[in-house]
Amino acid sequence: MTQQSGDEQNDTRAYIMDHLGIPEDARVVASEPYLSGLPFSPDLTLEKGDMLYVIEIKSRVTVDAISRLNLFRELWQREKGSGKQVVPVLAAKYIPKMEEELMDKLGIEAIKLPRSLVSENREQYTSASHRITSEKSWKVVSRLLKEKKTSIRQLSLMENVSYGWAHKTIKGLMQQNIIRQDNGHVSISDVNKLLSGIAWGRPFSNLMIEEIRIDFENSTTAAKEITSALKAQNDIPFGFTSYTAASLYTGYGVRHDAVYLYMQEENLSYFRELFASNSDKGTLAYIYRTDRNVFHDVREKEDIRIVSPSQTLLDLAGMGYSAMDITKQLVSVYATI
Repeated sequence: MTQQSGDEQNDTRAYIMDHLGIPEDARVVASEPYLSGLPFSPDLTLEKGDMLYVIEIKSRVTVDAISRLNLFRELWQREKGSGKQVVPVLAAKYIPKMEEELMDKLGIEAIKLPRSLVSENREQYTSASHRITSEKSWKVVSRLLKEKKTSIRQLSLMENVSYGWAHKTIKGLMQQNIIRQDNGHVSISDVNKLLSGIAWGRPFSNLMIEEIRIDFENSTTAAKEITSALKAQNDIPFGFTSYTAASLYTGYGVRHDAVYLYMQEENLSYFRELFASNSDKGTLAYIYRTDRNVFHDVREKEDIRIVSPSQTLLDLAGMGYSAMDITKQLVSVYATI
């Protein structure tokens, strides 16, 4: 969370209220930080008559921010049943055109903040040292997804993670009603809440380092050719993830105009030399930096090198609402992969 002084908070709030035509004496609603077990709440919730303004304050609007706000609106209406009209609002210094169009379609109001205002304020998912998306915690959670029902001790043994760490991870998710315990065994009771927590805790878009246009007609051909070329260079670690890997694991049809892969930044110039195109047509390659050892369990399917099912699921979930269909499809077959 970006810390704001009292004056900065008041200035930002006053600007938003003025833009929305809300009087200064409007009631500020204290929204629960874990509504329906979700690990986030809006930065500001204001009540004016029968209108409830649910407001997120960002430096830059992203699809993930839009998805979180839209999900919160739906859950608030479903769980609170207050009879009020909920108006979601995103206030930011920069709103990209695509995100602005998406907000318009979803009925989310946009407010452009001036540069002088502090504009980011976010809740943390859990303590910084124990996010479920951290490498060790995700080993525990993804193993439980695979096993479906087992003990905390077995999770720690199977993933070579200390019992204390596994216990803390599981208990944290139990407190949010994501995991339940029955006769010493634990299981995931709400996959949707889990996936939403991942999208908040590790937005995959934060890891993207470059978008490169490459001269291939479709993503499958591109992934095969890239795999063949980079495998010939034994010192270049890489692995396809996200939609590219998930489509191979699930057989689920996905978009054919982009590939998604992990690669170290020092190898980008070589990648551009081999594949970059000056055309405005063809396939897009989205390149991501690593935040953990994503290459330890790469495998090949249909001549394409892909990261592990666990890593693929983490990355897909980190794409939020936009990838929810294929993410749920991967979850449904995860135990069999």
